[in-house]
Amino acid sequence: MLVNAKEMLKKALKEKYAVAQININNLEWAKIVLETVEELKSPIILGVTSGASKWMGGWNTVTGMINGLIKDLKITVPVALHVDHGTTIDVCKAAIDAGFTSVMYDGSHDLVEKNVIDTKIVVEYAKLHNVSVEAEVGSVGGTEDGITGGVNYASLEECKLIALTGIDFLAASLGSVHGDYVGEPKLGFDEMVEYSLATKLPLVLHGGSGIPDKMIIKAIKSGQAKINVNTEVQKAFSSGVRTYIEENKDKVGTGYDPRKVIGTYSIVNMKKVIATKITLFGSINKA
Repeated sequence: MLVNAKEMLKKALKEKYAVAQININNLEWAKIVLETVEELKSPIILGVTSGASKWMGGWNTVTGMINGLIKDLKITVPVALHVDHGTTIDVCKAAIDAGFTSVMYDGSHDLVEKNVIDTKIVVEYAKLHNVSVEAEVGSVGGTEDGITGGVNYASLEECKLIALTGIDFLAASLGSVHGDYVGEPKLGFDEMVEYSLATKLPLVLHGGSGIPDKMIIKAIKSGQAKINVNTEVQKAFSSGVRTYIEENKDKVGTGYDPRKVIGTYSIVNMKKVIATKITLFGSINKA
């Protein structure tokens, strides 16, 4: 069932595990995520960027697709449908109106004073619809969905200010990046502990792909209750398609059928990555 993410993340923070946010890009993506978490009895957050929403047809299309999959696949675990990096108030409102149950308002591109004001507007609108809200302070580096930025570490003061808006969980930039890492990430574990205790909020780790397992485990112990994974799943998908084409399977019989092109290797690869992450995050049987 579709729920907001507030309670699942409060539980994760208390019990020291993390809920995965897996970004989706099409029906196959969503289907394999939902089937995997149902098997593992894990809660899940489905992340959708504005770009991915446009690709799939729009916020209403995505909501309809996810609600249909939950019903047809008989999904029983908690599922939150979440806007990833909503950079305007209007984007967040449009997704909420379409039935999304969680949104991230990313005002990190503005001065913290404006970020606080705009985040509060989103929070007030979201609460009217029982929708959870994530905010970001500092800025996560790297590139996601065409948006590129450098790492800008969040300060404790920024975290305290944004927490006063009534948000439910906080993305405080502390060294992670979107996309591939160059060398080993340098994460601020001491700051994670400090910020989590000061705000009493579950923290969100963006750029969860490519971070060594030992660092993920330490981050969870330090207050990270939601970890976003995108790049590794995308690579698993494209690697599967590449293998299928290189083996010339598309030239044999009806091998050109897109269901076979996508479903032969890509789905298997993606499921393996998703299951591995959920196992690492400790959310199996936490539904």
